Amino acid sequence: MKSVIYASMIISLFYSATAQASETTEYPIVLSMQERAQLEDKWLEARLNTVVPAVMRDRGIDMWILVAREYNEDPVVKTMLPATWLSARRRTVLMFYDNGETVERLAVSRYAVGKFFKAAWNPEVDPDQWTRLSDLITHRNPKKIALNVSPTFALADGMSHSQHQDLIKALGPEEQQKIVYDPALAIGWLERRIPKEMELYPHIVGLAHAIIHDGFSSKVIKPGITTTADVMWWFREKIREQRVTAWFHPTVSIQRQTLDDKGQKMTELFDPEKDSVIRQGDLIHVDFGITYMGLNTDTQHHGYVLKVGENDAPAGIKSALSVGNRLQDILTENYKTGYSGNTVLAASRKQAIAEGIVPSIYTHPIGFHGHGAGATIGLWDSQGGVPGRGSYPVVENTAWSIELNATVSIPEWGGQKVRIMLEEDAFFDGKTVTYINGRQTQLHIIGEE
Repeated sequence: MKSVIYASMIISLFYSATAQASETTEYPIVLSMQERAQLEDKWLEARLNTVVPAVMRDRGIDMWILVAREYNEDPVVKTMLPATWLSARRRTVLMFYDNGETVERLAVSRYAVGKFFKAAWNPEVDPDQWTRLSDLITHRNPKKIALNVSPTFALADGMSHSQHQDLIKALGPEEQQKIVYDPALAIGWLERRIPKEMELYPHIVGLAHAIIHDGFSSKVIKPGITTTADVMWWFREKIREQRVTAWFHPTVSIQRQTLDDKGQKMTELFDPEKDSVIRQGDLIHVDFGITYMGLNTDTQHHGYVLKVGENDAPAGIKSALSVGNRLQDILTENYKTGYSGNTVLAASRKQAIAEGIVPSIYTHPIGFHGHGAGATIGLWDSQGGVPGRGSYPVVENTAWSIELNATVSIPEWGGQKVRIMLEEDAFFDGKTVTYINGRQTQLHIIGEE
């Protein structure tokens, strides 16, 4: 109990310190592994008590069965395991049954799953696990039995072919007729955030912002010497130093002036395949994401490397960032509960183009996974809508990576076009999209003392 109270005190301290400060250079406090586990299990209990009944009743499903094998976990099962379980054990079968009053939780497995799923199988009494599962189903006589099988959503397609075959084989003809494949159960569980998670999410995103701010500074980047690979690996080391993990390898890229102020090609051209040394005058970009407390971040920021005699970025580049921010505003203003991802995409692109912006929108949910469960709002190579995933509706209490780019001409670079590629994590409460820990509105400046 003492440790949980201490963890709550830490959360309140860093929440107040980072909630509005996307450009903070201070590193927030990171909980110990024991404190994380205690907090994660409290979240899990709250989610099982609230989110599961809500999504099952919303879909009219009274039984949901999930099957996972050790090291081959259903993505949903992975998020339902206690903090001290790093994988499923042998074959782990989870059963939810809504009896009309409560949602019963059973582990039809050799072991109970922590305090969350009561063990419902004794191999010494009933040697066959599938037979025991069939008996439990028959006894409860559900109207619909949902399984995680989906050709559209990878995160709702967690039941392997062999386990699906064995389950169907174990059921009688009457039970087989009750099987339904509704991805909205898995998606609903994964995409919805609870209030306690959102109390901590600003800290997680704030930590990501602090690492980026440090990496895009003169402490790390020495123009003419430091390469993009150097910065990428600095980020990887810094992530580990902070006792969190990366869910993808950071990327650092360069956009550089190749036209003079009259629009003529300069003598020295930039070949991004050969030249990765960061130079003065470069516009640099990072794509960066961390995982902490089972939640993910996904961030893209820009920095500018000062030339000799400069004390700020060119006005055209700063103005370009403002165009990117405006595109963010257009997208988030078009979020509406129940709208499909494709509808939000089309409305946002139409408005942006009418305002003279050249947009590309590829926004996705975030949470338990970096590319999380829920509606897809465009892909970089699918700006006319995304079949299947783009038809899924936007729902309340969900977290998002607002990811997009705007192509803008830079007067100081002879009208040369650059892409302002931005990505910030945000929360949609059903009415308003709010950035979880602010967003980049000013460039990171490298070269300032």
